[in-house]
Amino acid sequence: MISTAPTISAAPESLSLAEAAAAIRMGSITSELLMESYLQRINKRDATVGAWAQLDVEKALAMAREKDTQDCMGPLHGVPIGVKDVIDTAGMATRYGSPIYDNHVPALDAACVASLRKAGAIIIGKTVTAEFATYHPGRTANPLNPKHTPGGSSSGSAAAVADFQVPAALGTQTAGSVVRPASFCGVIGFKPSKDRYRTDGVLDTSTHLDTLGFFVRCIDDAKLLDAVLAEVQEADAQAKEFPVIGICRSPAWSTATAEMKDCLDQAGRRLKNQGARIQSVELAEIFSKLGAAQSLIHAREAADFLGPIVDRNVSQASAALIDFIRLGRGFPEADYLQALELQRDCSSQFEDAIEGVDVLLTPAASGTAPAGLAATGSPDFCRIWTALGVPCISFPVAAATNQLPLGLQLVGRMNQDRQLLQMAAKIQPAASLWESPLASFS
Repeated sequence: MISTAPTISAAPESLSLAEAAAAIRMGSITSELLMESYLQRINKRDATVGAWAQLDVEKALAMAREKDTQDCMGPLHGVPIGVKDVIDTAGMATRYGSPIYDNHVPALDAACVASLRKAGAIIIGKTVTAEFATYHPGRTANPLNPKHTPGGSSSGSAAAVADFQVPAALGTQTAGSVVRPASFCGVIGFKPSKDRYRTDGVLDTSTHLDTLGFFVRCIDDAKLLDAVLAEVQEADAQAKEFPVIGICRSPAWSTATAEMKDCLDQAGRRLKNQGARIQSVELAEIFSKLGAAQSLIHAREAADFLGPIVDRNVSQASAALIDFIRLGRGFPEADYLQALELQRDCSSQFEDAIEGVDVLLTPAASGTAPAGLAATGSPDFCRIWTALGVPCISFPVAAATNQLPLGLQLVGRMNQDRQLLQMAAKIQPAASLWESPLASFS
């Protein structure tokens, strides 16, 4: 079969990651033209969205022109990608969302950035992060409604992808920093199994929780980017017509809005009507304590990593960060060790807890993006899955009455990431009614 290049519309920035890479590879678009389209979009929208911590327009264009003179060097050749500003980029500032590191320019790329460059990608810039990837937000607004938060801490990455300013961007998750902003901004957010992607050169905040992830606009792009970033790649399994889907309301269910509860129920019905087998999954009592354990582990380990930095630069730290460090230092060692033990116990029991289903379907957040930019929303619907270290993929499902997206997430088994992505490719189109109003480029 002869492959054909994607049709190029009047807006090249509307192409998905895979489409853009294929178009460059087949000569139907140049990397320079694609880069110019994204930079024009950023210039038009940056004052409203504020997704970028750093851009070097001339360098980005120069790299695109250079790619156009080279043979294809990998699956992402000539395509721009954004990088959260807690991930090292050689020769480009990495500020961690803090004035403390205003002049910090790493000498080396993080391992994940090196993988992207090896695949031919161009790092277009650094995206805004909450301060040290915790809870004090940066300047980014939700591109769907700038009066609402984009979520955090990977706020700039989620907003840039949602606003068609870049086809993909890296983020990190320690509580809900990929899944939640993906839900709030109406894009795909993938948090892989813990340690699936190398984190050398990524800010450390919590040894037992930190996970590298990313944002894209379609499942095929998630498969492509995962293949670039994963150190060990399992083969794609033959996908079932429909996996057995476990509807899990999770221990945070009482905090979900009525619209989110209805969104989950309606998605389950749509899937069942299209032939999916649906079961209800209720987790054992031990899992109800895991969210609190995750919060404790996060605060305690962030205090260990970030506390000395704050101590030396207290006048440049936010009150929110100072309070978070104080909270973490206040937990007794015995409580911390008990939380780690609970994390291990839940991880060992999770496989049995979801016996009989292939994947869980559960809310990605309590509801739509909250109004205001002073906070990033609650990560409570993500805490236990991050603590378990299992792969999760978030996708927008429906518009709420305020026209913002309601997102759900699929939760898979540990180290079965490709299987989860295969299942998501079946489930997402059948479950979702969401169409981004930003795709019109009005």
